[in-house]
Amino acid sequence: MNKYGTILIVDDNAAILTALRYCLADTFERILTLEQPTDILKVMAQEPVDLVLLDMNFTLGVNSGQEGLLWLRTIRKHYAEVPVVLLTAYADVQLAVKGLKSGASDFCTKPWDNDELVHKLKDVLDMQAEIVTLDEVEAGHVRRAIDRCHGNLSKAAELLGITRQTLYNKMKRLTN
Repeated sequence: MNKYGTILIVDDNAAILTALRYCLADTFERILTLEQPTDILKVMAQEPVDLVLLDMNFTLGVNSGQEGLLWLRTIRKHYAEVPVVLLTAYADVQLAVKGLKSGASDFCTKPWDNDELVHKLKDVLDMQAEIVTLDEVEAGHVRRAIDRCHGNLSKAAELLGITRQTLYNKMKRLTN
């Protein structure tokens, strides 16, 4: 069975981290854990992370989810391509909507169902893998046209329905 890459789990409860390690061991190649979010950016700078599972509350007695939203925005600002799934025991619809509007890929509640959690995380990563930017599509199309014309840029431009100069400009933009 092929495993997914690296997941970073951030939760202030050591027992939750242990349970998630066991739950996700067959799904991910590497499981990184943090009890406090203050080292998230440091860890992500040192290790390629494919997905973050982020608790919403880190201060004892505070259950607003604002800490999780702050860290979600921080992760999205520095690592916009890395999906973040929020995790909380104090779920409500408004908090879930706020999280999704702030860039979360999904939202899970504690206690979780192991199979549902694994399925949800896989879905997030599979959807991430399917998204291709327009620049990537265009670059692939331009490369195929040039290959089909055996490197003849005039013929490739004609095949693409653009001028040779436009093709040069596209090639220059796509390589930068």
